[in-house]
Amino acid sequence: MIEDKYKFFANCPRNMGELSSVEIRNTGGSDIKISPAGVSFSGNLETAYRMLIWSRISGRLFMEISEFDAESSDDIYANSGKIDWSMEMGLETTFSISCDLINSPAANHPNFASQRVKDAIADQFRDRTGSRPSIDGTNPDLRIHLLLKQNRGTLSIELSGNSLHKRGYRAVGGSATLKENLAAAILLRSGWAEIAAQGGSFLDLFCGSGTLPIEAALIAGDIAPALMSGSRGPAGWKKHNTDLWNKLIQEAEERRVTGCEKMPSIVGWDNNKGAVTAAIANVEKAELINLVHIEKRDINRPGEYGAAKGLIVSNPPYGERLGELEELFPLYKTLGKRLTEDFKGWKAVILSGNNQLSRAIGLKPDRINQVMNGKIECSLVSFSIFSDRERSKIKEEILEKNKTRKPLSPGSEMFANRLKKNLKRINKWAKNKKISCYRIYDADMPEYSAAIDLYEGKWVNVQEYAAPSEIEKEKIKRHLQEIIDGLSYTLSLHKKQIFIKTRQKQLGSGQYNKISMIGEKHEINENGNKFLVNFSDYLDTGIFLDHRITRELIGNLSRGCSFLNLFAYTGTATVYAAAGGALSTISVDNSNTYTEWAKENMHLNGFTGNNHKFVKNDCFRWLERDKSLYDLIFLDPPTFSNSKGNDRTLDIQKDHTELISKCIKRLKPEGILIFSTNFRKFKIDLDSMQNLDITDISRETIPMDFERNPKIHYCWNIKRKK
Repeated sequence: MIEDKYKFFANCPRNMGELSSVEIRNTGGSDIKISPAGVSFSGNLETAYRMLIWSRISGRLFMEISEFDAESSDDIYANSGKIDWSMEMGLETTFSISCDLINSPAANHPNFASQRVKDAIADQFRDRTGSRPSIDGTNPDLRIHLLLKQNRGTLSIELSGNSLHKRGYRAVGGSATLKENLAAAILLRSGWAEIAAQGGSFLDLFCGSGTLPIEAALIAGDIAPALMSGSRGPAGWKKHNTDLWNKLIQEAEERRVTGCEKMPSIVGWDNNKGAVTAAIANVEKAELINLVHIEKRDINRPGEYGAAKGLIVSNPPYGERLGELEELFPLYKTLGKRLTEDFKGWKAVILSGNNQLSRAIGLKPDRINQVMNGKIECSLVSFSIFSDRERSKIKEEILEKNKTRKPLSPGSEMFANRLKKNLKRINKWAKNKKISCYRIYDADMPEYSAAIDLYEGKWVNVQEYAAPSEIEKEKIKRHLQEIIDGLSYTLSLHKKQIFIKTRQKQLGSGQYNKISMIGEKHEINENGNKFLVNFSDYLDTGIFLDHRITRELIGNLSRGCSFLNLFAYTGTATVYAAAGGALSTISVDNSNTYTEWAKENMHLNGFTGNNHKFVKNDCFRWLERDKSLYDLIFLDPPTFSNSKGNDRTLDIQKDHTELISKCIKRLKPEGILIFSTNFRKFKIDLDSMQNLDITDISRETIPMDFERNPKIHYCWNIKRKK
């Protein structure tokens, strides 16, 4: 017997899609696709039930039953009526309908669209039986969901019923309580499952109502969230397989018994008596009273923690008003001191909605991930806590390893020698200029054809240029290994700190496509501005180092200006403009990923508020609609783009005069347009723009570390002729 295969969608906290995809894969899901709102996948009924029982990250699970064209409300009614609802529900089944609208022509309000589905269901039952099932908006037997996205409609059964984040153990909440699924996602992102499996301890220094310690216990004890909520599964759905559900619940019960026998130390501290009382009540309701310890304790109280070293995850207060913010700086400084003095050898992960407070901790982060806590954009900042002695020991071990490792191959030694020569010249320049991210090698030797950038002295990004097809694959692999060995030896870096990508000729938006889903971002510094970079997921890291001087120019020109950043990418130029004193900024890009990344970079530097706007849109389309005028515009389009959602294909050689013309219309009389392109064969059409004052500033905007390649980019300062 072939089991039915269904299409599902599981929503989850933003930026946690890759974690959710791991859960889905572990429960038997396939055809997994991650989107900003969640993860779509395929699977059978057992896959769905395992997700309902075990998912720690999902909020709701939808099972698709129909997809159709939806140009009007009549399409909604007609296609809803084509479904045989008697197969999904009975006449006695109460139901509700929810709707999400995304640029749909079929309806202008979700309630109206929901009403059309309700009418189709009611009319079908009435025509067949003479009666109709009842609506229950509070506690229905069956929840139905309609998604109207552009001209498509999707009807689904919401198998999860109530949101899966509601575990059922929360007897008492708090004013700033984390949702249970967000807390679990943070713990999984922090590596708690692996630390717990190795016997490491867990500690929350600001436990509030106890959500993080409780979720830590559920993960460490292999306890399914559905056992907390007492879920009966989609019991109101007519196709619900009670025997299968009960079998999987029994399996979960057995795993809980085994898992709780190996529970590590899990502790929550808080200095607020009410919070501690609430946390203890929640722990009791979760039946974890002998497994999770809650204690009233002040973080100012010194002293080493006696349990085995492990993981600290905390969500300290981060305030929303200026006075609150100022009062919290001493708390974060104390947090940094306590971590450094009392928790050597631990890993610490701090969730904060304010980057100034995060920096007040005073420790250099290993990595930074962005999450949403409700409507608050937060940073999840990870630290490894080492003493000076431990750091010195690590450095000694690396040096000793370099002494005792096998000699470099002749090829690796040749590459290493060239690298040393470059570093001797570049490091002195970078130190004098206070530059911490720069190019150290750019295809200096033909056999080692790669561009290599060093970030903060501890990460290396290698972009290997695709070799001609006639070169043997084994030779290519050997040369790449010689590059890695030479880098590791010369820079005393672990190979995990070296990221390799192969840069090939890209078509359309290929240069922006994901090549991985690790999702880790690291914080770097450039001229006092902070940026998040990602070495694993894309060909580019999130910052173009060759535009360092161009960004400085924008910062210098921005004081008192209105600034427009087109094809804004991750908003690095916008950060410089804001730091330079721009009165307002607008960043336009057609990618959701990069628009969100730009927001993160601005937030990281403290630039928030209504004077800094982000627009997800096609730049051609936006320029045609926008009527505002700007003092300064930065235009840095891709060479070629036919990405999804664009009205047209962009070819920068063919289209640059039109783009520049549209930008000039948006400039104030004395305004300046900075236009740049990295198309190496680009030729600017000066003849068609004789009404403009165009100055080539390419040479002066190429930094010293990119001088080997003067065609890395072209750049012009463009104004109206007086």
